[in-house]
Amino acid sequence: MDRKSACGRAGRLLYKYEIMTFQTPFALLGEAIAARGYTAPTPVQAAVLEPGAVERDLLVSAQTGSGKTVAFGLAMGSELLDESSMVRATNAPLALIIAPTRELALQVSRELAWLFADTQARVATCVGGMDASKERRALNYGAHIVVGTPGRLRDHLERGALDLRGIAVAVLDEADEMLDMGFREDLEELLDATPETRRTLLFSATMPKPIVALAKRYQRDALRISTVESERGHGDISYQAMAVAPADIENTVVNILRLHEAETAMLFCATRDNVRHLHASLTERGFSVVALSGEHSQNERNYALQALRDGRARVCVATDVAARGIDLPSLSLVVHVEIPRDAEILQHRSGRTGRAGRKGTAILIVPYPRRRRVEMMLQGARVPAEWIAAPSAAEIHAADSERLLSVLLAPVEPGEGDRELAARLLNERSAEDIAVALVQTHRSRLPAPEELLAADAAPQRGPRPGFEGSAWFRLNVGRSQNADPRWILPLLCRRGHVSRSEIGAIRITASETLFEVSGAVAARFLDAVQRTADDDADGVIEAVQGKPRDEAPRRAHNPGARPGPAGKSGPRPDKKFHRKGPHKPR
Repeated sequence: MDRKSACGRAGRLLYKYEIMTFQTPFALLGEAIAARGYTAPTPVQAAVLEPGAVERDLLVSAQTGSGKTVAFGLAMGSELLDESSMVRATNAPLALIIAPTRELALQVSRELAWLFADTQARVATCVGGMDASKERRALNYGAHIVVGTPGRLRDHLERGALDLRGIAVAVLDEADEMLDMGFREDLEELLDATPETRRTLLFSATMPKPIVALAKRYQRDALRISTVESERGHGDISYQAMAVAPADIENTVVNILRLHEAETAMLFCATRDNVRHLHASLTERGFSVVALSGEHSQNERNYALQALRDGRARVCVATDVAARGIDLPSLSLVVHVEIPRDAEILQHRSGRTGRAGRKGTAILIVPYPRRRRVEMMLQGARVPAEWIAAPSAAEIHAADSERLLSVLLAPVEPGEGDRELAARLLNERSAEDIAVALVQTHRSRLPAPEELLAADAAPQRGPRPGFEGSAWFRLNVGRSQNADPRWILPLLCRRGHVSRSEIGAIRITASETLFEVSGAVAARFLDAVQRTADDDADGVIEAVQGKPRDEAPRRAHNPGARPGPAGKSGPRPDKKFHRKGPHKPR
C-alpha cells in the first residue's frame, strides 16, 4: 500500500477510536496514552491528528514543553502501524528522528518507547558519547524507529550500519537549533539517503530563512502548523522580574534560591565561563549544585542529571544549548541569571518548568540599565511578568521560620528509642532550650542569605564632613547613556574597591558623570580603576583636576528618581555599559 493510501486510511479511521478525550486511529497508541494519564491533547497534538494533516508533510512551530514528541509519535502511526495497530514487518528502519542534542534524543527515545511499547516496534538510539558498537548491534538486530543526533547518525550511515532506504517518515526535532549548531551538512546527507517518497515532519520553535529553505528542499506541499501563539507565555508559569544593581546579580541569585527552596531549580547563564563561575560560587556557599555546559563530557552530564533526579543536587547552572532536551519533572524554578537575547530564548528557557499541568516560576534578574529592554522583550513575548523587589534577608528568615514550623508541627511516628532519647533531653534541658537548639541546628544547614544594595537606602549625596580633602573623578557615561545613581554607585564601588560611604557627591550631566571620592582612599581608588579598565565595559573613569564648578549641570544622587530624556520615567537600557555575567563580591 502506498503512502497516500495509508495516510488516507488513517484519516478515515481518525474518529473511530477514542480513549478519554484523545482521538487516534490506532487503538494501542490510545491505550498507551490513557495509561500515562493524558486526558486531552495539547494544541500541537490535536493539530497533527486533524484529517487534513495525516496526508501531508508538516512544518510545525511549537514551543518547548508543548508535547511535540507525542505529537509526531502519533503522526507517524500511519507509516509504522497496520490496521491492527501492530508494527509492519520490515528488515530496515521505517522512521528516522533527528534531534540536536544527546539529552533531547534520549528523551525522545524514552517517549516513543512507551508510546509504541505494545506495537512491538523497536526503538534504537544513536547519540555521541555512547558505545557505538552497541548502537550498531541494535541497528543490525532490526530497529523500526531510529532516534539520534546528526553527527552520530551520519557516522553510522557512512560506515554502512544504518540503512535509510526504507524510511517512510523522517522527523527533524528542533530544526532551528540544529542549523544554529552547524549540522546543515549532516542533515542534508541523512535526508538525501532516504527515499523521496518519505513523509517529512519538521518541528522548529522559530522559522528563520534557513529553516524555510530546508523545508522547501526536502518537503512537498507541506502543511504549515503553528501553535506558538496559543502556547506563548506558558499558562502554568508565573513570570517575575527583579531590577537590581549590576554588582548584586550573584547575591540576588542566592536570595532567590533561599526564598523559594525549590525541589529543583535551573539557572541560565550565557557562557560556559559564567556557568563555571556561578557553579563554584554557589558550591562555596553550601548549595547542592551541578553544572551543564559545552565543556562537560557525556559522563559528567549523565552524573549531573541523575543527581538532580534523585535529589542529591537541587540546583543546575546551565547554558541554553546544554539544557536542550532536559526533562526534570521536579523542576519548579527557572532563573534567568543573564537576560535572554530574545523572546524565543526566554520561552525555551522558561519552558523547562510548568510542564504537564505542574506550576512553575520563571524569574528574570535585570540590571537597572536594561529594564526597558526587558520590558519590551516581555511585551513582544506577550508574557505578563510581575516586577518585584529582590528577596531581602529578612524575607528569607521569615520564610525559613514558616517552613520550619510546618515541619516541626507535622504529625510524626516515633521510631524505636526516640521517646527515651526525648526524655533524656528533657531531664537535661528545658523544653524551650531544646526547641532553640533544634531551630539553630536547622538554620545552620542553610546557606546564609545575602544583604543586597537597597536602592532606597542610600542617603542624599553632597558635601559633608570627611570630604574636605576629597578628589573628583569623571565617568564617560551621562544622561544620554541612561546613567542612573542606582547602578552608577555600585559600579563605582566595584571598580574602585571602595565602600558606599567613601563616595561623596554624584553629578550626572548629559554626557558624563562627575563624582567625589574621600581623600583618604582617592589614590587607592584611582589605582583600582586603572587596573580594572581593561576587563570592564562599564565606561572610562579618570581623575579631574580641581573641583567642578557648582553651576555645572548636575543631578544629586536620589535613588527614588527615575530620570530619562524628555521627562520619561525609568532607567533606559544601555548594553554598552553593562558588564556581562554575574559579579563575584569583592
